[in-house]
Amino acid sequence: MFRHLRQDINSIIERDPAARNGWEVLTCYPGLQAIVLHRWAHWCWAHGLKWLGRFISYIARIVTGIEIHPGAQIGRRVFIDHGFGVVIGETAVVGDDCTIYQGVTLGGTTLHTGTKRHPTLERGAIIGAGAKVLGAFTVGEYAKVGSNAVLLKAVPPGATAVGNPAHIIEKAAAAISPSARLFSAYGITANGDDPLIKAMRALIDQAAAQEERIERMAAIMKAAGLDCKALPECDKFDSAQLNKLVD
Repeated sequence: MFRHLRQDINSIIERDPAARNGWEVLTCYPGLQAIVLHRWAHWCWAHGLKWLGRFISYIARIVTGIEIHPGAQIGRRVFIDHGFGVVIGETAVVGDDCTIYQGVTLGGTTLHTGTKRHPTLERGAIIGAGAKVLGAFTVGEYAKVGSNAVLLKAVPPGATAVGNPAHIIEKAAAAISPSARLFSAYGITANGDDPLIKAMRALIDQAAAQEERIERMAAIMKAAGLDCKALPECDKFDSAQLNKLVD
């Protein structure tokens, strides 16, 4: 037990620059305290002491602001950073080395008891602040879910999902690259541009180029004495203004 606790403390120090020493982490980090209490609650739940398991999880929620159902499975070296408002459901599975930020919900979307209703986070997954991961699907190894995302479908290993509803902005590679394994605070990627926004910017730039070509063609035809049918006046295309709207 104490060996696992030491691993948990060391993993928090590695991932949080504000953590100065092990004693501070043990006494002042609600995420660690919630996980320790959950292990007691989960042992009770697994050994038929259902009420006692729920009561321990209830006390943990009062003390830490983190609610973990005693039936949930939590791996080693899991870091719940800040943690206030985190909710982890009964059939959720959180793998080793995962990071969960404040306000995260690992929730279910069905009322059928006795079935898997909550998500599974595989090793090293990062769930950003305020994200809602809802359903019985898997977030793959070292995948990232951006802050305030609403995730309703599986995320491949090493991929990144953002938005509401969440969509993939970085595809998973056939083999997870070393860079994908690097810790990323709040699930922020090195290149966080949304591909949908990139596509919209490209369309705006293309439309601006087309308008410029049409104006040049009309000017050449007029200079050559060709009579062009009068066209209704249109608002001037402002690509800069449109690009600001999609930023």
